[in-house]
Amino acid sequence: MEFAELIKTPRADNVVLHCPFHMAVEGTLCLTGHHLIFSSRRQDNAEELWLLHSNIDSIEKRFVGSLGTIVIKCKDLRIIQLDIPGMEECLNIASSIEVLEDGWSSFLLEQEFELLSSVTNEWRLSCVNKEFSVCPSYPPVVIVPKSVDDEALRKVALFRQGGRFPVLSYYHKKNGMAMLRSSQPLTGTNGRRCKEDEKLINATLRSGRRGFVIDTRPLAVAQQARAKGGGFEQEVHYPQWRRIHKYIERFNILQESFIKLVEACNDQSHNMDRWLSKLEASNWLTHIKELLTAACLAAQCIDRESASVLVHGSEGTDSTLQVTSLAQIILDPRCRTIRGFEALVVREWLQAGHPFQQRCAQSAYSNSKQKWEAPVFLLFLECVWQIHRQFPCSFEFNEQFLILLFEHAYASQFGTFLGNNENERAKLKLPQKTMSLWSWVNRPEELSRFQNPLYEANSLVIWPSVAPQSLQLWEGVFLRWNRPSKFLEEAEVERINIIKYNKELQAKVNALRRQLAEMEADEENSRLDNKTIPAFEMVKPEINNSLFYVLTGEAAREGERFQVLNLKRG
Repeated sequence: MEFAELIKTPRADNVVLHCPFHMAVEGTLCLTGHHLIFSSRRQDNAEELWLLHSNIDSIEKRFVGSLGTIVIKCKDLRIIQLDIPGMEECLNIASSIEVLEDGWSSFLLEQEFELLSSVTNEWRLSCVNKEFSVCPSYPPVVIVPKSVDDEALRKVALFRQGGRFPVLSYYHKKNGMAMLRSSQPLTGTNGRRCKEDEKLINATLRSGRRGFVIDTRPLAVAQQARAKGGGFEQEVHYPQWRRIHKYIERFNILQESFIKLVEACNDQSHNMDRWLSKLEASNWLTHIKELLTAACLAAQCIDRESASVLVHGSEGTDSTLQVTSLAQIILDPRCRTIRGFEALVVREWLQAGHPFQQRCAQSAYSNSKQKWEAPVFLLFLECVWQIHRQFPCSFEFNEQFLILLFEHAYASQFGTFLGNNENERAKLKLPQKTMSLWSWVNRPEELSRFQNPLYEANSLVIWPSVAPQSLQLWEGVFLRWNRPSKFLEEAEVERINIIKYNKELQAKVNALRRQLAEMEADEENSRLDNKTIPAFEMVKPEINNSLFYVLTGEAAREGERFQVLNLKRG
């Protein structure tokens, strides 16, 4: 999407411009994709302003009747005022030129590392892949153990398929355990080893502790991979690591499952047996169950077993990312907020090299069956929805936010999901040529559509049920075009209104409780102030010459002084 597409009012007449050291002048204001242009009504157009949108630092809006005023504060320290007739025109122009968040730089790994550095100093940022020369599908910057230098990383990259050496995916602040992700090791049939690889993943272990390698392939497939030069971590070289195989389908099998599910959902025969049979034959919910089980296993190893985890399959760009990102949804409350989830998608999918261009080239209806198509990202989003449904108050975003990401992964006017990795996006110059999806989503007027009215921050780990009875079909995606949604939408609006009204009532209750507490405190203070002090009760001794005096009882309130002791000081 171009910036020009966000412009609601491209032209406004009778606008008055106020600039430093110049008289106010009336003219026409025009908005383009790059500039704000003002031209005076004078024939010579002597008063003309060309202001780059990128030069705008902030804006302020003011209204007096139907006249609106926009104050533009520029990065070069200029302050420009525009008086615009008509409140609607003024609001449209203001919203068009308001400084948008640069979504391309909103979730840099350097920012993530700053958060990590505040709790541990055991990791570092490495720029070994600065020119994408070590691993073409990795970002230029990665987080690795501080004890491993860049030269060792280059050697490890040669030992892992596609150069995808182990990097940090998640650090569990609760116990200091780490989750790494990578591709399969290239051990081959001769049992090749790499001591630098062993040192890298062992650097994440605590003294005397074991780690877990979660391989997303069945053991038979992992063993067959050795004949093709791949393989897995052998116990003799990784004695502190226990390998667990959790099979997660991908590629053609997952795509066929997706197609069968959509066919079942489009079947209008209304035959219950036929519907249930087709739903079961698609195996879609089985894939959901297996993926959630693997993610729960990874989370359990980290949180309950206090063990570090390495996750990989073959290439490390599909099922690996599904497991690492879902495990973070379970473990990290920040990933259940809107910005935290956006950061997760950027870090674990876009920067981590999930090939969106290949996987999302076609959907469920295409007759052209490509080898690399698969709804990998959709499967992840549905797993998030399943967890969201079980913990509806623990997520800041709603179902519509997940549906939005599904839609834009397959077809988008933004550049966020274009290309297969950061390397391709850099070559295509997408940050310079397109707008990021996050720039649009995070605008206040858009963000409000994706907020969950039930949200209450939950700092705990959440453990979803993977029992078959707990999993449901995601109707919001698979049935939304097959039945009218009017009543569902009306019910959702009513639910939001009820929640809003409940919050208002709760706020009133809290205010009344505070008022009652203040009244009780005032009454208690008043009672203490009016309490009669018994006669002869000593309050304050005063010395006058050689005599002791005290103010007591009623006499104290009368201001009288009684001599009660007549003793010589001595």
